[in-house]
Amino acid sequence: MFLLSLCQWLQNTNWATAIRQSSWVYPIILASHLTGIALFGGMLLVSDLRLLGFALTKVPISQVVGRLRSWKRVGLIWMITFGFLLFAAKAARYYINPYFDAKVILLLLTGVHAAIFRRGVYNRTAEFDGITELPGKAKAAAWISLALWLAIIIMGRMIGYYELPDEP
Repeated sequence: MFLLSLCQWLQNTNWATAIRQSSWVYPIILASHLTGIALFGGMLLVSDLRLLGFALTKVPISQVVGRLRSWKRVGLIWMITFGFLLFAAKAARYYINPYFDAKVILLLLTGVHAAIFRRGVYNRTAEFDGITELPGKAKAAAWISLALWLAIIIMGRMIGYYELPDEP
């Protein structure tokens, strides 16, 4: 119940109410969130496809991952910031939305993914430059990353289509 109370409090703050009730602020925040998803997701997709050997194969992996890292961070911060504003505007409704729950769990799993693969893969990309067959852990990191983020995007879209069950 504490979490529901926290969501209700957040949703009822003046600024969250203003976002929810505005005919133009909420859509602008939503568009901004989607822009962050596009930026972050695009950079992530290119990085993962390079790790898998499907894109930019003439460019060293370390260059692709290194050059896109700051843009990924900008996109991630942008996406999270505007995602939080969207959540705050309707926090109590999201609290009971199973797709939102799934999205949060998947986001937590991306943190686990990062913790597992950061040291052994993402911070060692220079070691992969010039080798013909990437280690299995690098490919696994890329496939898992793609699967997690695709699932997050799908759950995010499903949030808007969830209808509250009718009261008996």
